[in-house]
Amino acid sequence: MMTAQGVQAMGPILEQAQRTCIHLQLPPALHLSDDQLFELCRINRELRIERTALGNLIIMSPTGSETGARNASLTGQLWLWNRSTQMGQVFDSSSGFTLPNGAMRSPDAAWIRQDRWAALHPEQKKKFAPITPDFVAELKSPTDDLADLKAKMQEYIDNGVLLGWLLDPEQRQVWIYRPGLEAEILNNPVYISDARLHDFKLKTASVFSQTT
Repeated sequence: MMTAQGVQAMGPILEQAQRTCIHLQLPPALHLSDDQLFELCRINRELRIERTALGNLIIMSPTGSETGARNASLTGQLWLWNRSTQMGQVFDSSSGFTLPNGAMRSPDAAWIRQDRWAALHPEQKKKFAPITPDFVAELKSPTDDLADLKAKMQEYIDNGVLLGWLLDPEQRQVWIYRPGLEAEILNNPVYISDARLHDFKLKTASVFSQTT
């Protein structure tokens, strides 16, 4: 197992990362526990870090400003809907969740029903909560690999997510993921909605367009 000193020692290495996304394979002896992973993320706040089901790390630098603005619209619309319904909790891209397969993932936006969130112990909520969101959304940036994002969306569904949206602003396309069904593709929709999110309608104009 990696020691606390070993986790801290990785900080300078990560600070040198220049690529948008780095896949870092760890030998079994350096497998990070959930607490060590949380500490690693805490001391490298400028990076977005995920863990795969195999225990490897995915290290991402901050997104470009344009992608950040699009993500803000995505999360903001979801938050405003949830504020009016009071049906659950909304999470932004800085939130990590530990999935049943052991992966720790940070969707660009996520929503969890209030009763499921309330059932967690307070200490679990402070770190990477061991819960699968009911809904997740991922927003493709210009440097993201679409195949990787599609695999990530399928992983969400395989681990209990009920609804997933993958949005590609450049192509103005949306992939809808649901359990037991093939992904549905929407071309340049004006809005996206699903019965699982009741009356929520995501207006795509500010997510797809470069200016709002």
